Amino acid sequence: MGRAGMPVALCTLGARVLADLVLPQDCAGCAVPGALLCPACRARLARPRLAEPRRHPPGFPPTVAAGAYAGPVRPAVLAFKERGRAELAGPLGTALALAVVAVLTGLPPAPPGRPGSAGPLVLVPSSAAAVRSRGRDHVRELARSAVVELRRAGVPAVTLPVLGRAGRTRDSAGLDAAQRRANLAGRFRARPVVLPPGSRLVLVDDVVSSGATLTEAARALAALDRGGEDTPVLGAVVAATPRRVRRPAVPPPPGAFTVRC
Repeated sequence: MGRAGMPVALCTLGARVLADLVLPQDCAGCAVPGALLCPACRARLARPRLAEPRRHPPGFPPTVAAGAYAGPVRPAVLAFKERGRAELAGPLGTALALAVVAVLTGLPPAPPGRPGSAGPLVLVPSSAAAVRSRGRDHVRELARSAVVELRRAGVPAVTLPVLGRAGRTRDSAGLDAAQRRANLAGRFRARPVVLPPGSRLVLVDDVVSSGATLTEAARALAALDRGGEDTPVLGAVVAATPRRVRRPAVPPPPGAFTVRC
């Protein structure tokens, strides 16, 4: 580095050191100082499992979560979603990428001569009110990070902005499973698009709880022109609310992803 570049580098380094002193970084999951997500919390987001809502709604797509929405995973997701910790899009997006690979690994092989694709990833759209309240579209940030991670791993992933919302919905906080389903019934619309043969749609979201959101989104996708063939609709999320009954975890796919801090 020449002399001209040294003052800039020193100023940048100094600013980062000062920021660490003034605003020390704590783990978003367990509050241990020193990392965005500590190794233990990152490990909790590398345990793929089937998402199984307690009252399994009819039409719920096969969905894999990277971890359980419990323990320190819950505050980490809430910090990203509700408290402006946008920098968590990196590790949470990597967890989402792991869930995408895991759910695709569970599909049967594509027919000879018609290789299946890795996606596309279909974002579950947030309501306009939620985006205004947060000042950002957190699901879009997650999907963008997941695509980067998938491509880095050699998976040709893309996003498909095909779903939109129709009408207004209530905040789902405090609603039971039946109320959530009624609140979301008919609220998603799929824009016209013709999918190439061999496509596999993967709905992506942050959390699965009752399963109402993914169920309604999958129902909207069923109206798409699929070129005369049955296109699987799957789901991948960062975390899922665990059931009381313990279920076996889905083994991680080959070429494991690392949830980086």
